[in-house]
Amino acid sequence: MEDQQPAAGDLTIDPAEKDDAAEESEQAEQPDDDAEAAPASSEAAAMRTRRPAGKRIAVVVAIAALLFVGSAAFAGATLQPYLSDRAAVATKLTVARTAANAITALWTYTPENMDTLADRAAMYLSGDFAAQYRKFVDAIVGPNKQAKVTNHTEVTGAAVESLDGPNAVAIVYTNTTSTSPLTKNVPALKYLSYRLIMRRDKGHWLVTRMTTITSLDLTPHV
Repeated sequence: MEDQQPAAGDLTIDPAEKDDAAEESEQAEQPDDDAEAAPASSEAAAMRTRRPAGKRIAVVVAIAALLFVGSAAFAGATLQPYLSDRAAVATKLTVARTAANAITALWTYTPENMDTLADRAAMYLSGDFAAQYRKFVDAIVGPNKQAKVTNHTEVTGAAVESLDGPNAVAIVYTNTTSTSPLTKNVPALKYLSYRLIMRRDKGHWLVTRMTTITSLDLTPHV
């Protein structure tokens, strides 16, 4: 018997062969799916990695902000009393300096400027005390000019006894020297301390009352 080749139209594929071919085709396509899945998995892992890092950064920023706010509040609470204390110290220095200048002006004069003593002192005085001091000066100006009395007051110390808003009390310590030709210019020495009641008026501290605390005569007797 002769071998016969099948005709072109009679060419068929065995079902078993068809299944094998399909399986091989699916297996051939499978690597492409794995290749596509690999980048997707890597991207998801990267996203998971970035998310925790982003959360950590947010937490760190939040903590830093809280620490900054807390430190600012603490600094403000600490600074306020400090500034208040500095303001009080500055005010006390002004009061003490004004009190010292007032005493120097009130009790320093010469026969030549005795007439203007009340006017010079007026810038430190207020109210009834200014009027009382002027009356006192008017009473002594004649005799002191006649005796050619020179009075010099040196402030040796000043302190603020109390400070309450626009009111203050200052203590001033002085050495006062008086000379006159009638006593052969032998100096009369006195240690005097004063308590000044003061009040701030339009930004200026003025003396409203004054009392003598100590009066010690140190004049040498020959």
